[in-house]
Amino acid sequence: MISNHSPATSNPLKTRDDFSNLFKQLCASLKPYYSKGCARLKLGNTSAAYPDSVAEFEGFSRILWGLAPFLAGTDEDDEMWEVYLEGIKNGTNPHHAEYWGEIGDYDQKAVEMAAFGLALLLIPEKVWEPLSEEEKQHFSNWLNQINRVKVWDCNWLFFPVLVNLGLKNVRLPYDQGKVAENLDRIDQFYLDNGWYSDGYDGHSDYYVPFAIHFYGLIYAKVMEKEDPKRSEQYKQRAEIFAKEFIYWFSEDGSSLPYGRSLTYRFSQAAFWSAAVFAGIKPFSLGVMKGLILRNLRWWFEQSILNHNGILTIGYAYPNLVMAENYNSPGSPYWALKTFLPLAFDNVHPFWKAEEEPLPKLSGKKLQKEPHLILCREEANNHILAFNSGHLTTNEHTHTPAKYEKFVYSNVFGFSVPRAEWGLGQGAFDSMLALSEGDNIYRVKRYSEEYSVKEDYIFTRWKPWHDVEIKTWLIPGTPWHIRIHSIQSSRLLDTADGGFALGVDGKNVSGVLEQIQGEDECLAVMGTGSSGIRSIYGNGKAELIFPHSNTNILNSRTVIPTIKTRINPGNSLLVSAVYGEPIGKNSSWKEVPNVTVSDDKITICFKNGRPVEVIYKTI
Repeated sequence: MISNHSPATSNPLKTRDDFSNLFKQLCASLKPYYSKGCARLKLGNTSAAYPDSVAEFEGFSRILWGLAPFLAGTDEDDEMWEVYLEGIKNGTNPHHAEYWGEIGDYDQKAVEMAAFGLALLLIPEKVWEPLSEEEKQHFSNWLNQINRVKVWDCNWLFFPVLVNLGLKNVRLPYDQGKVAENLDRIDQFYLDNGWYSDGYDGHSDYYVPFAIHFYGLIYAKVMEKEDPKRSEQYKQRAEIFAKEFIYWFSEDGSSLPYGRSLTYRFSQAAFWSAAVFAGIKPFSLGVMKGLILRNLRWWFEQSILNHNGILTIGYAYPNLVMAENYNSPGSPYWALKTFLPLAFDNVHPFWKAEEEPLPKLSGKKLQKEPHLILCREEANNHILAFNSGHLTTNEHTHTPAKYEKFVYSNVFGFSVPRAEWGLGQGAFDSMLALSEGDNIYRVKRYSEEYSVKEDYIFTRWKPWHDVEIKTWLIPGTPWHIRIHSIQSSRLLDTADGGFALGVDGKNVSGVLEQIQGEDECLAVMGTGSSGIRSIYGNGKAELIFPHSNTNILNSRTVIPTIKTRINPGNSLLVSAVYGEPIGKNSSWKEVPNVTVSDDKITICFKNGRPVEVIYKTI
């Protein structure tokens, strides 16, 4: 059931009508916020890197990702479309006060143009044919600007492609050379097993499913006769990717929070919508339908809407602390990409299919392309992604927190720093933070070297030029092991943080149960348990209560942490980290057995084979 935070409180989200009604209810909340000329949508007073006028255009355009499919699949007369047709007429008219303007290189407006390409593909009879000859000229002139500017060398390359496909669909001049050039460049981002990087040497995160594959599958559908070779390639890659990506989803509908742009929320499921749209079947229609609908149900149980029914910036609750510099009040509506199946009418097999649960998935999955080892605990709907980090950084907001933590969890989420002073402001869950004794901490920003093996992840990183850390992560659930071999020219304070557990208050009284020892600590709430133990290195355990609104899932948290002071020279720290998604600590005493010798460490998990790590070359 949808939560009371939602205008769709009684919507079970099972049928096409349910799906359609949710979309209409989301749109109904927007009506008071359109401008007089209907070309802008102002949903708040916060700003992004681009001007507010562009942000308001962004808000307008992003609704089209859901509205175009909705209108393609129904004969309903939707009054929202009257607003959009008027907005398109005025926004593309250079003589109107609400003209969207000329675009330049690397312009945010190029991003938003892609939605008009989709509209021209899906509903040309509604978006193009009603225009006068002069209005058509204004619209085509405005769209064609995208062929004269540069876009970022990443998923942005698809935006000119979609615009040109739209122009082509209404028999207007378009730039086939630009289409071919951009698609050839995107092919150079392809890695293996269905994975792309978002730009050369870029990250492999949600931009692979909800951008690169999403747009590629739209291309594959509309160009399958004219460009069968590339269309088939996109479909094949997406089918391979689907068998990887499904590991990011839990049976309860939640998905793995990892990377940037998480404020797009239920766009997490947009890949499955595009897969259905393109007609690929990596899984049955029932499985893909379940993935989409359960993800939507999970999201609408979270506090993602304000009291006026508007999507907010944030993740599980409104939160500007975790936002990107490019997140305007209208940005979250990219989530409407997931409504692509509305392009199908009621008789389509997708809507007739019975929703099915996830297929049987292995408990451990190595995904080398995104540098992850995933562990799944199906009984508790827990997904953990152990992470090596990356050789480069995109330097977006909170990049270390979003890409460089040791492990990401759909149950515990992850935290971002509130400020630079101390462990409370830093909120260093699933990270090793280091300070020169001045209470200003550094963390891993990127790796100098990494490897992802079946049994462990290795990464070498340098928080300072004269401090080198070699970290080994030995995955597991509910326990995992971290080994840090540190060579330092500095006296350092270290803090190895466990999972951030949501609590009812900032102080100890908010924790239902706690264990605080010299070298171990545990916090237990009804919703989960988080703990940590110092195995080697004489660390001291402490429950850290970070500043509010640092975690993406819970506004208040506690982070069990091992603190150690190390002298210049070589040091070895070993921690055992514990996390269970239910309020019990039945496995707390079943810490893996860790044996440290002069050059190697042997880890024995309960009911598992030993893992051996060579941490020092003799």
